[in-house]
Amino acid sequence: MERKNKTIALFIKLIFWALLAAFFIWAFTNNMFSTIWEQPDTFLRLLGEHITIVLLSGAAAVLLAVPLGIFVTRPKFRKSEWLIVGIANLGQTIPSLAVLALAMGFLGIGISAAVVALFVYSLLPILQNTIAGIDSVDDNMIDAAKGMGLTNAQILWKIELPNALTSIIAGVRTALVINIGTAALAYLVGAGGLGVWIFTGIRLFDNAFLMSGAVPVTLLAILIDYLFKWLQFALVPKGLRLARKAQNA
Repeated sequence: MERKNKTIALFIKLIFWALLAAFFIWAFTNNMFSTIWEQPDTFLRLLGEHITIVLLSGAAAVLLAVPLGIFVTRPKFRKSEWLIVGIANLGQTIPSLAVLALAMGFLGIGISAAVVALFVYSLLPILQNTIAGIDSVDDNMIDAAKGMGLTNAQILWKIELPNALTSIIAGVRTALVINIGTAALAYLVGAGGLGVWIFTGIRLFDNAFLMSGAVPVTLLAILIDYLFKWLQFALVPKGLRLARKAQNA
């Protein structure tokens, strides 16, 4: 059964890469990326704006959501979880365009409105994964740590967070990938980014502009996804990876 699943997975990957290769052959043949070659300085500026918006909003979300996740998993403050998660959930239930419009109403046109809107949009996946990761730590492991004389702070840093790290990184990874796509809408509030070319292409019915903006956004999302997949492997202690692998076997 396992061999059959691997064969199916390999077949699907081959189809995916074949379709991807066919797409790029078609795109280059039809000169769909001409805008990038003709305006490299503009492309690099828009790409830099796009990455800046994503990194600033993502970093702010991590700095708030991870401590909040730790806070609500403490026994004394567990009752506040429903309230904090509910507030963070508002960022996901409100359409992204509405969040951008609200941010623009308070902060005006520019990068600040886009960063705040994407920050709000990023909170929930990071917060939920932080809570889930800490909650997944075996109670027996925590009891053993207490028996060894570790303080609550030591248990958090040496037991809970290392074991929850895979889940936390997965939440950050999800938030950033979503942000990369959503950041294209930053153009609507005057924040720049690759959305400038995407919306220009839509408005002018110009596929060269559209593809020159949309494809780099897609590739950037894939790159970030693989980068954080590698970080999950690199930052999680080897012993924890082996233990988790043994449990899943």
